[in-house]
Amino acid sequence: MGAGCGGNDVHPDDPPVNVLRRQRGVSLVELMIALAIGTVLVLGLVQVFSASRAAYQMSEGMSRVQENARFAMDFLQRDVRMAGHFGCVNDQAHFVQDAGEPRDLTPAVASLDFNVSIQGFEAADTAPGDTLEVGALTEWSAPPIALNPAPVAGSDILVLRYLSPLSSPVTEIGTVSATTLSVLLDHAANLTHDGVSNPTIFGIADCSQADVFAGTFGTHPDGTPTGVISADQVVVDSLSARYNPFPAGQTRLYRANSIVYYVGISPTTGEPGLRRARADGTGAYSVNEELVEGVENVQFLYGRDETPIISSRTPPVGNITSLDTAATIGASAAEWRRVGLIQMGMLVRSPDRAVAPEAATDAANPRVLGVEFEPADTNDARYRSTYEATIALRNRLFGN
Repeated sequence: MGAGCGGNDVHPDDPPVNVLRRQRGVSLVELMIALAIGTVLVLGLVQVFSASRAAYQMSEGMSRVQENARFAMDFLQRDVRMAGHFGCVNDQAHFVQDAGEPRDLTPAVASLDFNVSIQGFEAADTAPGDTLEVGALTEWSAPPIALNPAPVAGSDILVLRYLSPLSSPVTEIGTVSATTLSVLLDHAANLTHDGVSNPTIFGIADCSQADVFAGTFGTHPDGTPTGVISADQVVVDSLSARYNPFPAGQTRLYRANSIVYYVGISPTTGEPGLRRARADGTGAYSVNEELVEGVENVQFLYGRDETPIISSRTPPVGNITSLDTAATIGASAAEWRRVGLIQMGMLVRSPDRAVAPEAATDAANPRVLGVEFEPADTNDARYRSTYEATIALRNRLFGN
């Protein structure tokens, strides 16, 4: 009856075979609980990541908008303050001194009318109280100025004309050649600052009179200036009779600027931006550059001095009593001469998506100088903000 010694004998201390089988792996319930816990954790991580990404996009969009708006405002303010600068005296002061308008010897085209130092063009349906649609980027149907790319409809256009702040003393007029003027070579580079390497419009002034004319800036093969400006002989003869060169006189030569600020669509990115076009000696706006991306709309209002006609008998008093659109002022040079300040506003958007696709239903519509911008039917998820500023025209300040 003794126990056999075969290999199939079971030791008394060994657990039953069915117990070993039950302890392998986990049960279905345990597996489902583990999956549920893991899913909740993954969803939580995804939610945290999504919220962090949304917060980053919003912060990045706000930063880009603020940065672009700051640059756009800086460009506009700097050039607006220079409007009407004609050397020692401004265009308004010429009338107060009974000297008449600064003489314009450029080709007879509207873009080179330096008797109008500042002029605006009002987009249709953009007076204070009107409403536009956000993101509706279509072109002007009939723009008042030939620009490429074309202006965006609903956005105003601003034209500024002035002599640049830097100048060079004129040393000879028509003496070396009947068609040339010469300036001090050490100061010749003053005519090409701000990246304008080949100016073709110039201004000459001596604190009592001013002239604007088209010409050619001479350079050596290496690009350095020669100090010689060529112009039509009739122009040079006329200037020679009016101005006394340095050192006996105070005649100085400036680069004349006729520039346009507007909003246009970039042909490369398809995005709107603030653009600046510069006229050449023929009157064509041949140089057109995008200054700041993301500017979707600009609006301007113009403050006029209470003096109805500025002259030696009725100088400006320095009181701005009306704030009007360009359409209200019209095309009269005398009315634009009364302008002493500009209010400007702009709507700026982020270059990329920066907010959730669902638009906030309780958010107030943005406004720029009284113009309301309604949300479009399809939300493009861009962050937008508005900016406004009031700029006094430095060369139109009373007593300047």
